[in-house]
Amino acid sequence: MSQHGYKQFCPLAMAAEVLCTRWTMVLMRELIAGSTRFNDIRRGVPKMSPTLLSQRLKSLEESGIVERKPVPTERGIFEYHLTEAGRDLRDVVIAMGMWGQKWVESSLSLKNLDPSLLMWDMRRNLNPKPLPDRRIVVQFVYHDLPTTKRDWWLVIEPAGEVDLCWADPGFEIDLFVSTDLRTMTAIWMGVTDVSAEREKFEFSGSREISSTIQTWLGLSPFAVQKKLAN
Repeated sequence: MSQHGYKQFCPLAMAAEVLCTRWTMVLMRELIAGSTRFNDIRRGVPKMSPTLLSQRLKSLEESGIVERKPVPTERGIFEYHLTEAGRDLRDVVIAMGMWGQKWVESSLSLKNLDPSLLMWDMRRNLNPKPLPDRRIVVQFVYHDLPTTKRDWWLVIEPAGEVDLCWADPGFEIDLFVSTDLRTMTAIWMGVTDVSAEREKFEFSGSREISSTIQTWLGLSPFAVQKKLAN
């Protein structure tokens, strides 16, 4: 906890000393979303330095919000799990996200485009139920990006496990999806949908899969909140 806090007995002030340092609430979003290993957490906060991430995790551990546990089957590997106090913050994090979705202007949010973060979130929120019961590989091509960031692959296994690849996984591609990063981000945020942006997409491959893309795309968990700020 900061030694230069608000110095107030108010519970809100004391909670703010723990939670309102830079990156902490975004880090809580990742932990509540289910990330437990350092590298997986980093993929959800790609612009956060590893050193700062380590510091914030240690601070949350000292505050009783996170517990660092060794992985019994992997020597020297640790996971970060929310304690009861950490899990109790779930509604707080969701409420902040819903407020941001409702009141923060879309134009401001869409200035912060990041293909790695977008695809990571799409991976973990993807709904495999509308897809055929077999391995499905979807390649996303963001034609407005440089070649090093343009291509991404989602590999959806029959059991529902989804892998994100930034190099060709070597499987047959079921569907190619070509669009620009801003359009896909706006759809992920719930600002618009595939139908409304159809002219900005090019599909190649399975019509069965492309026709249901809006139902299986992994949207933001806050996309359900109606946006009042334009």
